Amino acid sequence: MKVLLLGAGGQVGRAVAAARKEAHELLTRTHAELDISSASAVERCLESCAPAWVVNAAAYTAVDQAEKEPERAYALNDAAVGTLARAAATVGARLLHLSTDFVFDGKSSHPYQPGDATHPLSVYGASKRAGEERALESGARAIVLRTAWVYAAVGQNFARTMLRLMSEKPEVRVVSDQVGTPTYAGGLGRVIWDLIEADVPAGILHWTDLGVASWYDFAVAIQEEAITRRLLQRAVPVQPITTAEYQTAARRPAYSVLDTRATRAYLAAPARHWRENLRIMLDELRAA
Repeated sequence: MKVLLLGAGGQVGRAVAAARKEAHELLTRTHAELDISSASAVERCLESCAPAWVVNAAAYTAVDQAEKEPERAYALNDAAVGTLARAAATVGARLLHLSTDFVFDGKSSHPYQPGDATHPLSVYGASKRAGEERALESGARAIVLRTAWVYAAVGQNFARTMLRLMSEKPEVRVVSDQVGTPTYAGGLGRVIWDLIEADVPAGILHWTDLGVASWYDFAVAIQEEAITRRLLQRAVPVQPITTAEYQTAARRPAYSVLDTRATRAYLAAPARHWRENLRIMLDELRAA
């Protein structure tokens, strides 16, 4: 099976490429190689590649900056997704499009199911929700795969930022009243291949690691596991703070735990708790 991966230079794109199974042909395009906001470039790429599946890991992800440049966010997360999805449908390819927990407002008292009503709080979340709709109505038999709190041993992410700050600062202050689930990019990459191989029906699915945490909980775990692996030489105080004490341009959902049961039914391997996957990532970082 031939799969075209867009956004191959990002942390999810790299994880998808690393998880490729030998039975499949993977074609990759980074942002430098293909600007998905160029309709003509996207159409030419899909016509020449003729993939069975397109995995779209390309997106505008600067959550706070999106409040200042909404046109750019919508161009990449909304309009470009529509162009890509229609082009996929034209060449007979299926589309797996990555989305986010930011499509929800965080007011739920239970993990969000794929069919729950959305209410984005930010430009980023609203642009991603618009892109979901474009993908689903395109005729490409699209899967929208929402995920959250993604981190990896490469790229810019919360885990790597915490490791840097904990090595440089006398203490770190981390928000404790936003709750979700950390998601290891390496695990997400394998899940994407499982869903492709299962040829799952079109629609919305959710994926994160198992369990629940606040950003504060995640930071504490990062420090504990990193010290065990000697990635950090000392422990520093991790101070819990409220969202009100850490003002950002974009509003975040206070609760964005995603219900992943429907996705897990398609997987070849059992899901892992987020802390187990954190250990795997830190071992990967130590070995690098």
